Amino acid sequence: MTSEPGSAPAPSPVAGAYGHTPLHTVTHQSTSLTWRRFFDRLAQVVITMGGIAVIVSIIGIFVFLVKEVAPLFFAPQGTQTGHVAGVPPPGTFPQSSLVGMDEHQELIYQLSGGSDHQIRFFSAHSGTPVAYDLPPDLAKVHITSIARAVGIGDRFAFGTDDGRFIPVTLEFTAGFEEARQIVPTVALGSPVQLTPTKERITRLAYQPTERGIHTAALTDQGHLWYTASPFDHAPVGLTGHGTELVTAFIFDSRGETLSVGTATGNLYYYDVRESTKPSLTETVSVAPSGTSVTALSYLIGDRSLVIGDSAGDVSVWMPVRQAQESSITRLRPIHHLDAHPAPVTGISPSLRDKGFITGDVQGNLFVHYSTSAQTVLKIPGNHQAIRTLTFSPKADGAVALTDQGELLTYAIHNPHPETTVATLFKPVWYEGYEGPEHVWQSSSGADDFEAKFGLVPLIFGTLKGTFYAMLVAVPLSLLGAIYTSMFMHPNLRAKVKPTIEIMAALPTVILGFLAGLWLAPTLERIFPAMVAMIVIVPASVALTATLWQYLPATIVRRLRPGMETFILIPVIIGAVWICLGLNQPIESFLFGADYKSWFATHWGLRYDQRNALVVGFAMGFAIVPIIFSISEEALSNVPRHLIAGSLALGATRWQTMIKLVLISASPGIFSAIMIGFGRAIGETMIVLMATGNTPIMDWSLFNGFRTLSANIAVEIPEAPHGGTLYRLLFLAAVLLFVFTFLINTVAEVVRQRLRTKYSQY
Repeated sequence: MTSEPGSAPAPSPVAGAYGHTPLHTVTHQSTSLTWRRFFDRLAQVVITMGGIAVIVSIIGIFVFLVKEVAPLFFAPQGTQTGHVAGVPPPGTFPQSSLVGMDEHQELIYQLSGGSDHQIRFFSAHSGTPVAYDLPPDLAKVHITSIARAVGIGDRFAFGTDDGRFIPVTLEFTAGFEEARQIVPTVALGSPVQLTPTKERITRLAYQPTERGIHTAALTDQGHLWYTASPFDHAPVGLTGHGTELVTAFIFDSRGETLSVGTATGNLYYYDVRESTKPSLTETVSVAPSGTSVTALSYLIGDRSLVIGDSAGDVSVWMPVRQAQESSITRLRPIHHLDAHPAPVTGISPSLRDKGFITGDVQGNLFVHYSTSAQTVLKIPGNHQAIRTLTFSPKADGAVALTDQGELLTYAIHNPHPETTVATLFKPVWYEGYEGPEHVWQSSSGADDFEAKFGLVPLIFGTLKGTFYAMLVAVPLSLLGAIYTSMFMHPNLRAKVKPTIEIMAALPTVILGFLAGLWLAPTLERIFPAMVAMIVIVPASVALTATLWQYLPATIVRRLRPGMETFILIPVIIGAVWICLGLNQPIESFLFGADYKSWFATHWGLRYDQRNALVVGFAMGFAIVPIIFSISEEALSNVPRHLIAGSLALGATRWQTMIKLVLISASPGIFSAIMIGFGRAIGETMIVLMATGNTPIMDWSLFNGFRTLSANIAVEIPEAPHGGTLYRLLFLAAVLLFVFTFLINTVAEVVRQRLRTKYSQY
C-alpha cells in the first residue's frame, strides 16, 4: 500500500507502530523495574534483620542481667560433710570443751577439760588425729572450763580447778611442699589467780583488748568474780544479779561491758570500763518467766547481742537511744529468729558479717542472719545434743561437738545472706538506728560494718531527679514548640529549630561538669535573685505583652508576624539583670541576713550546694531538645488545611492551637514527654557530677540524692566480681531496664489510643 500525497509517512517498525513504545525502551524499563524490586526486597530484608537483631540484642542483655542477679535469691545449702568418732566426750561442766577449725577447713581442733590431752587436732578430710607435742605446762593443771575471746579468732583461756586462768593462743601456718600443709602452733600465757579463795571455775569469760585482759569466772560456789590486767588488785565480786543462778555471761570485744544471763530469764548488763568499780547499768527480762538464758554471743561489731534460751527461742538485742538527742541507751529486742524445737546450747558468730549459727540439744544446727532477721538454713540433727560449735572463719562451714563425743563437720554455701526481698525494698532495723529505715550504704572503712542494701533510696532518687528535670524541661520545650510551630516567622523558625536540635548532641559529661563546677556555686551565690526571677520575669513579659496591645498600628505593622521575640528577649535579659543586681537587697528583704539560716530556722531545710535544683536545671537542659523536637514535629504535621479552615471560620490562633492543633498533635506530644521521661531516668553523668550522691529520701529541692544509674557508675569499679554488691548493681540495671520498658510500653499504648480517638482531626 502506498501513501497518498501530503500524508504523514508510515511509522517504521523501529520507531514503533501505532504509538507503541520502542522495543529497546521496554527492555530498559523492565530491567529497571527488576532491579528496583530487587533493591526493595533487599532493603526490606536488611531492615527486618536489623530490627530482629536489635530485639535479640535487647533480649540477650536482659537475659545476661537476670543471669547475674539470680544467684542473689538462690536458696542457701548446707550439709553434714563428716564426723570424727572416738573423741573424748565433754566433761560434766557446761564449758568444759570448745572446738574450731582453721580458715581453710583442713584442721579441726578440740579443747577439752581434764588433766591430759587438753588440745587435739584432727584432719577435717579423713578425721585422723594430727600428731602434736603439747606444751608440758598443761600436764600440771586440771582444766574445768574454757572460754573463747570475742571477735578475735583462736584466742582462749583455760579455767582451772584452783581458780586460775591460763591464756592460750592457737595459730595456723600454711606450708607448701608438695601440697598445702597447715601446721598448728600453741602458745600459753602465764597463769593468773582469778578467785581469791581458789574455788573451782565452772564458767569463764575471757577478753584481751588494747587496754588489757578482762576475765570473769563463775565458781562452783556460785560466786561471780571479775578482774582485769595488770592484776595488781583483788578480784571484784559481781552481786547485782542477787541469788539468781548464772547460766551464761560474755564480754564485748572492747572489754567495756559484761552481760550476764540467769536461769530466770533476766540479763544483767555490767559496765566494767573502770575495772576496780564495775557497775550494774541495766536489767532486762530477755526470756519468758521460767525460761533460762542458755547461750550468749556478740555479733561482729559488738552492738548486737544474740540470746538463746531453754525454750529454743533465738533473739537479737541492741542498745537503742531513748530519745533522738539523748546518749542514754537501753537494750531492746530487734530481731526474732526461727525457734529451735529444743533448748539452745550454743551460738557462734561469723567473723565476716552479721550471720551466726545456733545448735540445740537435739543436734539441729540453724544458720541465721541478723540484718534480714532470717533463719536462712536448717540442718537437722541426729538427736545428739550439740555441746559446743564454731562457725568457720570464712563462714562457709562449721564444726560441732556432741555430748556423745563426736565431732561433726558441715559445709555451708550461703554467699549472699544480706539480700532478701524485705532487705531490698522494706525498712530494716540496722545497728545504731532508732527504728527500721530505708538505707543504702554498701561499704565502710570498718571490718565490722553492717552492709545496708536498701534499693528504695536509689529508686526514690531516680524518680526525684526525673521529676525536677521534667518540671523544668516540659514547660520550656512544649511552650517553645508551640510558639515555634504556630507563631514564629518561618525564616526565624528555620534557624531556631536546627539550633535547638543541635543541643541534643552536647555530651552529658560536659553538662555535668559545668553543672557541678560552675552552675552549683553560681546558683548558691545568686539564689535570692533566682527566687525573685520567678516573679519578676513573668511579670515583665506580661507587662510587655499588655503594652504591645496599645502600640499604634503603624508601629506594629513594621514588624512581620512572629518577630515579637526580638522585643521580648531584651525585656527578659533586663529583668534578669535587675534581679542579679539586687541579689543582696532581695536576700535581706526576703530572708533576713542569710537565706540558708532562714530556711534552716523556719522550714528545717539544709541547703547543699549540689542539690536537686542544680540537677533539675542541668538535666532539664539536656532533655529539652528531645521533647522540643518531637513536639514541634507533631504540631507542624497537623494538616494546614485544618488550621486554615479554623482561621477562616473566625477562630484566633490561640483558639486554633488549643481546640485543634494541640488535640490533633496530642499523641506525638505525649510520646515526646514519655521519651524525655525515659531519657531522664537513665541519665548518669549529670546526676553523678552535679549532686552529692547521697542516697537519702527527701523531696527537698536543696538536698542531693543518688540515682540507680549514678550508683552503678560509682560503685561498679569497687565491687568484687560475683559478690553481693556486684550482683546488686546488676539488679539496679534490671530495674532501670524494667522502668524503661514499662514507660515505653505505656507511652505506646496511650499514643495509639490518643491517635484513634482524635483521628478525625
